[in-house]
Amino acid sequence: MRKILLALVLGLLTAPAFAQTRIDSINTSFRWLGPDDKIVVERYDDPRVDNVSCYLSRAETGGIKGGLGFAEDPSRFSIACRAVGPVTMPPSLPKKEIIGFSQASLFFKAFQIHRSLDPEKHVLVYTVVSTKLINGSPFNSISVVPTDVR
Repeated sequence: MRKILLALVLGLLTAPAFAQTRIDSINTSFRWLGPDDKIVVERYDDPRVDNVSCYLSRAETGGIKGGLGFAEDPSRFSIACRAVGPVTMPPSLPKKEIIGFSQASLFFKAFQIHRSLDPEKHVLVYTVVSTKLINGSPFNSISVVPTDVR
């Protein structure tokens, strides 16, 4: 029973991502043992704003450690958010909020997608940030989506 529980916990902890949809993965280097290194493309739909989807591409480490879920993925990523239909703002939308994340190592690092509102220019600003600090500041990438509100 303990082995089953341990396997279940380890399986949950080593899940590769918490994206809504994995769109593609592209091999970038061959590994003799374990999976290849790759670029993964995932889609995150904004849970509070209809018709906004963010596409995150990120590096995923392969090899034996990567196959077992113990490798730390590098902080190399990009985000592009787009309106996929009419965008309307819900009345109770917070000025800033974390809308999604993806694990990049077993315990220490994740990528977080933040949404901020710029009411003056009527746009939503999406930023993806690594939770691991590198030389005093985290890696990040940004994308902006205009809204229909004027």
